[in-house]
Amino acid sequence: MTAKRLFSLMTSLVLCVGAFTGCGSADSSSSADSAGSTENTGEQSSEKDNTVKPMRDITAWELVKEMKVGWNLGNTLDATGASDLSAETSWGNPETTKLMIDAVKAAGFNVFRVPVSWGTHMNDKYEVDKDWMNRVREVVDYGIDNDMFVILNTHHEDWYFPDEDNKEQDKEQLKALWEQIAEEFKGYDEHLIFEGLNEPRLRDTPKEWTGGDDASRAIVNEYEQVFYDTVRASGGNNEKRCLMITPYAASSDYNVMKDLKLPNEDDKNLIISVHAYLPYSFALDTKGTDKFDAAADGGVIDSLFDNLYKLFLVKEIPVIVGEFGCMNKNMNVEDRVECVTYYLEKAKEKGVPCVWWDNNAFFSDGENFGLLSRSNVASAAVNDFAGVWDPQEIIDAINGVYNG
Repeated sequence: MTAKRLFSLMTSLVLCVGAFTGCGSADSSSSADSAGSTENTGEQSSEKDNTVKPMRDITAWELVKEMKVGWNLGNTLDATGASDLSAETSWGNPETTKLMIDAVKAAGFNVFRVPVSWGTHMNDKYEVDKDWMNRVREVVDYGIDNDMFVILNTHHEDWYFPDEDNKEQDKEQLKALWEQIAEEFKGYDEHLIFEGLNEPRLRDTPKEWTGGDDASRAIVNEYEQVFYDTVRASGGNNEKRCLMITPYAASSDYNVMKDLKLPNEDDKNLIISVHAYLPYSFALDTKGTDKFDAAADGGVIDSLFDNLYKLFLVKEIPVIVGEFGCMNKNMNVEDRVECVTYYLEKAKEKGVPCVWWDNNAFFSDGENFGLLSRSNVASAAVNDFAGVWDPQEIIDAINGVYNG
Protein backbone atom coordinates (compact mmCIF):
# COMPACT_ATOMS: atom_id res chain seq x y z
CA MET A 1 0.00 0.00 0.00
CA THR A 2 1.48 3.35 -1.02
CA ALA A 3 1.83 6.18 1.45
CA LYS A 4 -0.67 8.21 -0.54
CA ARG A 5 -3.20 5.40 -0.46
CA LEU A 6 -2.69 4.77 3.25
CA PHE A 7 -3.29 8.46 3.93
CA SER A 8 -6.42 8.38 1.76
CA LEU A 9 -7.77 5.35 3.58
CA MET A 10 -7.13 6.79 7.06
CA THR A 11 -8.63 10.11 6.06
CA SER A 12 -11.79 8.50 4.73
CA LEU A 13 -12.35 6.89 8.10
CA VAL A 14 -12.77 10.20 9.82
CA LEU A 15 -14.11 12.52 7.13
CA CYS A 16 -17.47 12.58 5.42
CA VAL A 17 -16.79 14.82 2.47
CA GLY A 18 -19.62 15.58 0.03
CA ALA A 19 -18.79 15.10 -3.62
CA PHE A 20 -19.96 17.30 -6.46
CA THR A 21 -23.05 15.30 -7.33
CA GLY A 22 -25.94 14.15 -5.18
CA CYS A 23 -24.42 10.68 -5.09
CA GLY A 24 -21.59 11.98 -2.96
CA SER A 25 -23.20 14.21 -0.38
CA ALA A 26 -23.02 13.51 3.31
CA ASP A 27 -25.80 15.98 4.02
CA SER A 28 -26.20 16.65 7.72
CA SER A 29 -29.75 17.84 7.13
CA SER A 30 -30.84 14.24 6.69
CA SER A 31 -30.27 13.60 10.38
CA ALA A 32 -33.41 15.54 11.25
CA ASP A 33 -35.39 13.01 9.26
CA SER A 34 -33.31 10.13 10.50
CA ALA A 35 -34.02 10.30 14.20
CA GLY A 36 -36.50 7.46 14.02
CA SER A 37 -36.02 3.86 14.92
CA THR A 38 -32.85 2.09 13.84
CA GLU A 39 -34.33 -1.29 14.61
CA ASN A 40 -33.61 -3.66 11.76
CA THR A 41 -36.93 -5.22 10.85
CA GLY A 42 -37.36 -7.97 8.29
CA GLU A 43 -33.90 -9.43 8.81
CA GLN A 44 -32.72 -12.32 6.69
CA SER A 45 -31.85 -15.71 8.05
CA SER A 46 -28.27 -15.98 9.30
CA GLU A 47 -27.95 -19.13 7.20
CA LYS A 48 -26.84 -18.15 3.70
CA ASP A 49 -28.31 -19.85 0.68
CA ASN A 50 -25.36 -20.27 -1.68
CA THR A 51 -27.08 -22.50 -4.20
CA VAL A 52 -26.95 -21.35 -7.81
CA LYS A 53 -30.47 -20.25 -8.75
CA PRO A 54 -31.96 -20.91 -12.18
CA MET A 55 -31.19 -17.99 -14.46
CA ARG A 56 -33.11 -17.02 -17.57
CA ASP A 57 -31.22 -17.02 -20.85
CA ILE A 58 -31.98 -13.37 -21.53
CA THR A 59 -29.92 -10.55 -23.02
CA ALA A 60 -29.36 -7.23 -21.30
CA TRP A 61 -31.45 -5.56 -24.01
CA GLU A 62 -34.39 -7.80 -23.12
CA LEU A 63 -33.81 -7.51 -19.38
CA VAL A 64 -33.74 -3.71 -19.36
CA LYS A 65 -37.09 -3.67 -21.16
CA GLU A 66 -38.58 -5.18 -17.99
CA MET A 67 -37.37 -2.26 -15.89
CA LYS A 68 -39.46 0.84 -15.28
CA VAL A 69 -37.97 3.27 -12.80
CA GLY A 70 -35.60 2.91 -9.86
CA TRP A 71 -34.61 4.25 -6.45
CA ASN A 72 -31.15 4.70 -4.91
CA LEU A 73 -30.42 3.94 -1.25
CA GLY A 74 -28.18 7.00 -1.07
CA ASN A 75 -25.84 8.13 1.73
CA THR A 76 -26.23 4.83 3.53
CA LEU A 77 -24.10 1.78 2.68
CA ASP A 78 -21.98 4.19 0.66
CA ALA A 79 -21.27 6.35 3.73
CA THR A 80 -17.62 6.40 4.74
CA GLY A 81 -17.72 7.74 8.30
CA ALA A 82 -16.64 4.47 9.92
CA SER A 83 -14.85 1.22 9.12
CA ASP A 84 -17.34 -1.11 10.82
CA LEU A 85 -21.09 -1.69 10.55
CA SER A 86 -21.77 1.73 12.03
CA ALA A 87 -20.71 3.20 8.67
CA GLU A 88 -24.25 2.64 7.45
CA THR A 89 -25.58 5.31 9.82
CA SER A 90 -22.45 7.48 9.94
CA TRP A 91 -23.91 10.14 7.64
CA GLY A 92 -27.05 10.53 9.72
CA ASN A 93 -29.39 8.09 8.04
CA PRO A 94 -31.18 5.30 9.93
CA GLU A 95 -30.36 1.66 9.50
CA THR A 96 -32.03 0.26 6.41
CA THR A 97 -34.98 -2.05 7.00
CA LYS A 98 -36.92 -4.44 4.84
CA LEU A 99 -39.99 -2.28 5.45
CA MET A 100 -38.29 0.67 3.74
CA ILE A 101 -37.69 -1.34 0.60
CA ASP A 102 -41.23 -2.70 0.78
CA ALA A 103 -42.38 0.93 0.66
CA VAL A 104 -40.17 1.58 -2.37
CA LYS A 105 -41.63 -1.40 -4.21
CA ALA A 106 -45.20 -0.46 -3.24
CA ALA A 107 -44.64 3.03 -4.67
CA GLY A 108 -44.05 1.59 -8.15
CA PHE A 109 -40.25 1.31 -8.33
CA ASN A 110 -38.98 -2.01 -9.68
CA VAL A 111 -35.25 -1.17 -9.70
CA PHE A 112 -33.28 -0.87 -6.45
CA ARG A 113 -29.74 0.49 -6.68
CA VAL A 114 -27.55 -0.26 -3.66
CA PRO A 115 -24.52 2.06 -3.58
CA VAL A 116 -21.80 0.50 -1.43
CA SER A 117 -18.39 1.82 -0.41
CA TRP A 118 -15.94 -1.02 0.17
CA GLY A 119 -12.52 0.58 0.57
CA THR A 120 -13.04 1.53 4.21
CA HIS A 121 -13.99 -2.10 4.93
CA MET A 122 -10.89 -3.71 3.35
CA ASN A 123 -7.61 -4.54 5.07
CA ASP A 124 -4.15 -4.07 3.57
CA LYS A 125 -4.54 -7.43 1.82
CA TYR A 126 -7.71 -6.11 0.14
CA GLU A 127 -9.91 -8.49 2.09
CA VAL A 128 -13.47 -7.26 2.74
CA ASP A 129 -14.72 -7.44 6.32
CA LYS A 130 -17.10 -10.41 6.58
CA ASP A 131 -19.65 -8.56 8.68
CA TRP A 132 -19.82 -5.81 6.07
CA MET A 133 -20.25 -8.29 3.23
CA ASN A 134 -23.05 -10.01 5.17
CA ARG A 135 -24.83 -6.69 5.78
CA VAL A 136 -24.60 -5.75 2.11
CA ARG A 137 -26.05 -9.12 1.18
CA GLU A 138 -28.87 -8.64 3.66
CA VAL A 139 -29.86 -5.31 2.09
CA VAL A 140 -29.56 -6.71 -1.44
CA ASP A 141 -31.95 -9.45 -0.40
CA TYR A 142 -34.53 -6.85 0.67
CA GLY A 143 -34.85 -5.99 -3.01
CA ILE A 144 -34.49 -9.51 -4.36
CA ASP A 145 -37.23 -10.74 -2.02
CA ASN A 146 -39.47 -8.01 -3.45
CA ASP A 147 -38.86 -9.28 -7.00
CA MET A 148 -36.96 -6.11 -7.87
CA PHE A 149 -33.94 -5.67 -10.10
CA VAL A 150 -31.03 -4.85 -7.79
CA ILE A 151 -27.91 -2.96 -8.89
CA LEU A 152 -24.86 -3.47 -6.66
CA ASN A 153 -21.82 -1.26 -7.17
CA THR A 154 -18.56 0.08 -5.78
CA HIS A 155 -19.21 3.68 -4.78
CA HIS A 156 -17.02 6.15 -2.84
CA GLU A 157 -13.78 4.35 -3.60
CA ASP A 158 -11.26 7.15 -3.17
CA TRP A 159 -8.48 4.67 -3.83
CA TYR A 160 -9.10 4.43 -7.56
CA PHE A 161 -7.57 7.36 -9.42
CA PRO A 162 -7.20 6.90 -13.18
CA ASP A 163 -3.65 7.98 -13.95
CA GLU A 164 -0.48 6.13 -14.84
CA ASP A 165 1.00 6.34 -11.34
CA ASN A 166 -1.97 4.64 -9.69
CA LYS A 167 -3.55 2.40 -12.29
CA GLU A 168 -1.66 -0.85 -11.66
CA GLN A 169 -2.34 -0.84 -7.94
CA ASP A 170 -5.94 0.25 -8.62
CA LYS A 171 -6.42 -2.70 -10.96
CA GLU A 172 -4.94 -5.08 -8.39
CA GLN A 173 -7.33 -3.87 -5.70
CA LEU A 174 -10.30 -3.73 -8.07
CA LYS A 175 -9.67 -7.33 -9.11
CA ALA A 176 -9.43 -8.47 -5.49
CA LEU A 177 -12.61 -6.66 -4.55
CA TRP A 178 -14.70 -8.00 -7.42
CA GLU A 179 -13.42 -11.52 -6.87
CA GLN A 180 -14.98 -11.37 -3.40
CA ILE A 181 -18.23 -9.70 -4.46
CA ALA A 182 -18.63 -12.07 -7.40
CA GLU A 183 -18.02 -15.11 -5.19
CA GLU A 184 -20.55 -13.93 -2.60
CA PHE A 185 -23.33 -13.36 -5.12
CA LYS A 186 -22.56 -15.85 -7.89
CA GLY A 187 -25.68 -17.91 -7.15
CA TYR A 188 -28.14 -15.02 -7.63
CA ASP A 189 -30.27 -14.97 -10.75
CA GLU A 190 -30.63 -12.27 -13.39
CA HIS A 191 -32.36 -9.86 -11.01
CA LEU A 192 -28.95 -8.95 -9.55
CA ILE A 193 -26.80 -6.67 -11.70
CA PHE A 194 -23.21 -5.65 -11.00
CA GLU A 195 -21.96 -2.12 -11.65
CA GLY A 196 -18.17 -2.07 -11.65
CA LEU A 197 -17.34 1.54 -10.83
CA ASN A 198 -19.10 4.71 -9.74
CA GLU A 199 -17.94 8.01 -11.27
CA PRO A 200 -14.25 7.02 -11.69
CA ARG A 201 -12.40 10.30 -12.12
CA LEU A 202 -9.37 12.45 -11.33
CA ARG A 203 -10.55 13.51 -7.90
CA ASP A 204 -9.72 16.96 -6.58
CA THR A 205 -8.15 18.13 -9.83
CA PRO A 206 -9.33 20.71 -12.38
CA LYS A 207 -10.19 17.83 -14.72
CA GLU A 208 -12.38 16.01 -12.18
CA TRP A 209 -15.77 17.01 -13.61
CA THR A 210 -14.72 18.31 -17.03
CA GLY A 211 -14.35 14.95 -18.75
CA GLY A 212 -10.80 14.17 -17.69
CA ASP A 213 -8.46 13.71 -20.65
CA ASP A 214 -7.66 11.06 -23.24
CA ALA A 215 -5.35 9.21 -20.86
CA SER A 216 -7.73 9.08 -17.88
CA ARG A 217 -10.66 8.02 -20.06
CA ALA A 218 -8.55 5.22 -21.50
CA ILE A 219 -7.52 4.08 -18.01
CA VAL A 220 -11.15 3.96 -16.92
CA ASN A 221 -11.67 1.57 -19.84
CA GLU A 222 -8.83 -0.55 -18.44
CA TYR A 223 -10.52 -0.61 -15.03
CA GLU A 224 -13.76 -1.74 -16.63
CA GLN A 225 -11.88 -4.52 -18.41
CA VAL A 226 -10.54 -5.78 -15.07
CA PHE A 227 -14.04 -5.69 -13.59
CA TYR A 228 -15.46 -7.55 -16.58
CA ASP A 229 -12.77 -10.23 -16.75
CA THR A 230 -12.90 -10.85 -13.00
CA VAL A 231 -16.66 -11.32 -12.84
CA ARG A 232 -16.90 -13.43 -15.98
CA ALA A 233 -14.22 -15.80 -14.65
CA SER A 234 -15.84 -16.24 -11.24
CA GLY A 235 -18.28 -19.07 -11.97
CA GLY A 236 -21.90 -19.62 -11.06
CA ASN A 237 -24.31 -17.29 -12.79
CA ASN A 238 -21.67 -14.60 -13.26
CA GLU A 239 -20.72 -15.93 -16.66
CA LYS A 240 -23.89 -14.36 -18.06
CA ARG A 241 -24.87 -11.83 -15.38
CA CYS A 242 -25.69 -8.35 -16.67
CA LEU A 243 -22.86 -5.92 -15.98
CA MET A 244 -23.02 -2.13 -16.05
CA ILE A 245 -20.13 -0.29 -17.68
CA THR A 246 -19.55 3.40 -17.03
CA PRO A 247 -17.55 6.11 -18.78
CA TYR A 248 -15.22 8.53 -17.02
CA ALA A 249 -17.10 10.11 -14.06
CA ALA A 250 -20.30 8.40 -15.31
CA SER A 251 -20.53 11.46 -17.52
CA SER A 252 -23.40 11.86 -19.98
CA ASP A 253 -21.36 14.29 -22.07
CA TYR A 254 -21.30 13.11 -25.68
CA ASN A 255 -17.54 13.43 -26.09
CA VAL A 256 -16.88 11.45 -22.92
CA MET A 257 -19.40 8.73 -23.72
CA LYS A 258 -18.01 8.17 -27.20
CA ASP A 259 -14.62 7.27 -25.68
CA LEU A 260 -16.15 4.46 -23.63
CA LYS A 261 -14.92 1.09 -24.82
CA LEU A 262 -16.91 -2.04 -24.07
CA PRO A 263 -14.80 -4.83 -22.54
CA ASN A 264 -16.28 -7.29 -25.04
CA GLU A 265 -18.33 -6.03 -27.95
CA ASP A 266 -19.78 -9.51 -28.55
CA ASP A 267 -21.15 -9.82 -25.01
CA LYS A 268 -24.90 -9.16 -25.08
CA ASN A 269 -25.17 -8.83 -21.30
CA LEU A 270 -23.60 -5.39 -20.92
CA ILE A 271 -25.41 -2.18 -19.96
CA ILE A 272 -24.13 1.39 -20.22
CA SER A 273 -24.39 3.39 -16.98
CA VAL A 274 -24.44 7.20 -16.90
CA HIS A 275 -25.55 9.86 -14.42
CA ALA A 276 -27.50 12.90 -15.54
CA TYR A 277 -28.94 15.57 -13.24
CA LEU A 278 -30.56 17.81 -15.83
CA PRO A 279 -30.97 20.66 -16.38
CA TYR A 280 -27.98 21.27 -14.12
CA SER A 281 -28.94 24.70 -12.78
CA PHE A 282 -32.35 23.42 -11.74
CA ALA A 283 -31.64 19.81 -10.82
CA LEU A 284 -28.27 19.89 -9.06
CA ASP A 285 -26.79 23.35 -8.60
CA THR A 286 -27.64 24.46 -5.07
CA LYS A 287 -27.16 28.08 -6.15
CA GLY A 288 -29.12 27.64 -9.36
CA THR A 289 -32.70 28.32 -10.31
CA ASP A 290 -35.74 26.80 -8.64
CA LYS A 291 -37.80 27.14 -11.83
CA PHE A 292 -38.25 24.63 -14.65
CA ASP A 293 -39.64 25.65 -18.02
CA ALA A 294 -40.00 22.81 -20.49
CA ALA A 295 -39.83 25.13 -23.48
CA ALA A 296 -36.53 26.63 -22.32
CA ASP A 297 -35.01 23.73 -20.39
CA GLY A 298 -36.27 20.64 -22.16
CA GLY A 299 -33.66 20.79 -24.90
CA VAL A 300 -30.82 19.57 -22.71
CA ILE A 301 -32.91 16.57 -21.67
CA ASP A 302 -33.82 15.88 -25.30
CA SER A 303 -30.13 16.00 -26.23
CA LEU A 304 -29.22 13.49 -23.51
CA PHE A 305 -31.58 10.82 -24.80
CA ASP A 306 -30.82 11.60 -28.45
CA ASN A 307 -27.11 11.10 -27.74
CA LEU A 308 -27.73 7.86 -25.85
CA TYR A 309 -29.67 6.65 -28.86
CA LYS A 310 -26.94 7.61 -31.36
CA LEU A 311 -24.11 6.08 -29.38
CA PHE A 312 -25.70 2.98 -27.86
CA LEU A 313 -29.41 2.30 -28.25
CA VAL A 314 -29.35 2.20 -32.04
CA LYS A 315 -26.88 -0.70 -31.66
CA GLU A 316 -29.18 -2.42 -29.13
CA ILE A 317 -26.76 -1.66 -26.31
CA PRO A 318 -29.05 -0.84 -23.36
CA VAL A 319 -28.57 2.14 -21.08
CA ILE A 320 -29.57 2.87 -17.48
CA VAL A 321 -29.36 6.37 -16.02
CA GLY A 322 -28.08 5.20 -12.65
CA GLU A 323 -28.61 8.56 -10.98
CA PHE A 324 -31.01 11.39 -11.73
CA GLY A 325 -33.27 13.71 -9.76
CA CYS A 326 -34.00 17.33 -8.99
CA MET A 327 -33.58 18.91 -5.58
CA ASN A 328 -36.14 20.54 -3.36
CA LYS A 329 -35.58 24.29 -3.60
CA ASN A 330 -37.96 26.49 -1.65
CA MET A 331 -40.78 23.94 -1.88
CA ASN A 332 -40.86 24.18 -5.69
CA VAL A 333 -43.01 21.08 -5.99
CA GLU A 334 -44.83 22.05 -9.19
CA ASP A 335 -41.59 22.75 -11.05
CA ARG A 336 -40.04 19.50 -9.84
CA VAL A 337 -43.10 17.56 -10.96
CA GLU A 338 -42.93 19.20 -14.39
CA CYS A 339 -39.23 18.39 -14.71
CA VAL A 340 -39.57 14.77 -13.54
CA THR A 341 -42.50 14.18 -15.89
CA TYR A 342 -40.68 15.66 -18.89
CA TYR A 343 -37.46 13.76 -18.10
CA LEU A 344 -39.11 10.37 -17.61
CA GLU A 345 -41.38 10.68 -20.61
CA LYS A 346 -38.29 11.17 -22.78
CA ALA A 347 -36.55 8.28 -21.05
CA LYS A 348 -39.54 6.01 -21.56
CA GLU A 349 -39.68 6.88 -25.25
CA LYS A 350 -36.11 5.65 -25.65
CA GLY A 351 -36.47 2.68 -23.29
CA VAL A 352 -33.99 3.98 -20.70
CA PRO A 353 -34.76 3.23 -17.02
CA CYS A 354 -33.75 6.00 -14.62
CA VAL A 355 -32.88 5.63 -10.93
CA TRP A 356 -33.70 8.51 -8.57
CA TRP A 357 -30.91 9.52 -6.18
CA ASP A 358 -32.50 9.62 -2.69
CA ASN A 359 -30.17 10.75 0.09
CA ASN A 360 -32.99 11.23 2.66
CA ALA A 361 -32.25 14.98 2.76
CA PHE A 362 -35.26 17.30 2.47
CA PHE A 363 -34.64 20.77 3.93
CA SER A 364 -31.14 22.22 4.10
CA ASP A 365 -28.65 24.35 2.22
CA GLY A 366 -27.36 21.18 0.57
CA GLU A 367 -28.55 18.64 -1.95
CA ASN A 368 -32.15 17.86 -1.02
CA PHE A 369 -32.94 14.78 -3.07
CA GLY A 370 -35.00 13.03 -0.39
CA LEU A 371 -38.31 11.43 -1.36
CA LEU A 372 -38.77 8.56 1.08
CA SER A 373 -39.03 9.76 4.68
CA ARG A 374 -37.23 6.78 6.15
CA SER A 375 -38.00 7.60 9.77
CA ASN A 376 -41.72 7.67 8.96
CA VAL A 377 -41.58 4.18 7.47
CA ALA A 378 -40.93 2.68 10.90
CA SER A 379 -44.38 3.75 12.09
CA ALA A 380 -46.22 2.87 8.88
CA ALA A 381 -48.87 0.20 8.95
CA VAL A 382 -48.08 -2.99 7.05
CA ASN A 383 -48.88 -2.50 3.36
CA ASP A 384 -50.04 1.05 4.08
CA PHE A 385 -47.32 3.56 3.40
CA ALA A 386 -49.39 6.73 3.47
CA GLY A 387 -47.34 9.72 4.50
CA VAL A 388 -43.90 8.21 3.89
CA TRP A 389 -43.21 10.06 0.61
CA ASP A 390 -42.42 13.77 0.55
CA PRO A 391 -43.61 15.17 -1.72
CA GLN A 392 -46.19 12.59 -2.74
CA GLU A 393 -46.77 14.60 -5.92
CA ILE A 394 -43.44 13.45 -7.36
CA ILE A 395 -44.28 9.82 -6.71
CA ASP A 396 -47.65 10.39 -8.37
CA ALA A 397 -45.89 11.97 -11.35
CA ILE A 398 -43.51 9.02 -11.70
CA ASN A 399 -46.42 6.61 -11.56
CA GLY A 400 -48.28 8.74 -14.07
CA VAL A 401 -45.51 8.14 -16.60
CA TYR A 402 -45.06 4.42 -16.05
CA ASN A 403 -48.37 3.19 -14.69
CA GLY A 404 -50.84 5.84 -15.83
